[in-house]
Amino acid sequence: MKIILNRDVANLGEEGDIKEVASGYARNYLLPQGLVLEYNARNLAQLEQRHADIAARKLAKREAAEDVKAKLEAEPLTIVMPAGENGRLFGSVTTATIVDALGTRGVEIERKRIEVPGSTLKAVGNYKVKARLYGEQEATVSVQVRAAGADDESHAESSGDEPQAEPAGTEPQAETAVATIPDGEPQPEVD
Repeated sequence: MKIILNRDVANLGEEGDIKEVASGYARNYLLPQGLVLEYNARNLAQLEQRHADIAARKLAKREAAEDVKAKLEAEPLTIVMPAGENGRLFGSVTTATIVDALGTRGVEIERKRIEVPGSTLKAVGNYKVKARLYGEQEATVSVQVRAAGADDESHAESSGDEPQAEPAGTEPQAETAVATIPDGEPQPEVD
């Protein structure tokens, strides 16, 4: 059965495309959902009238996908998870975890558009994850999975001899003065 797509349909096409699909698929799913129109002279004439609007929407979607691609590939995404000493995670990084982390950056993307190698990440390391955007556009996201608490240890090692700052809200401890009395035993001095 020949149809005209009324909206973008995953794995089928974009709005305004003319496709050939199975009759049952069209009658039982696509037409009742309002995703397509039957291919006939009246609907074809409506499509021609909407052609300029459809082309403008497609262009806007492609430009938005380019912006998202630039954001995704600009800097690596760091995810901190609890892990054992051998680098194995307690749990795993899934597409939902990645989508949540991207959401904190202001990038909204559907979970089903993320392709994680091996379906989940189960160890600390650097990974490349694909994100399908619009049409044939894809972005490659660099994901760094780190062990929780590893940042603190690496920061302490890299700081070397530099003095550590006191945590906010605490005062430095005053040294206790010790005086010796004639019998030789140290006694704390009382103020």
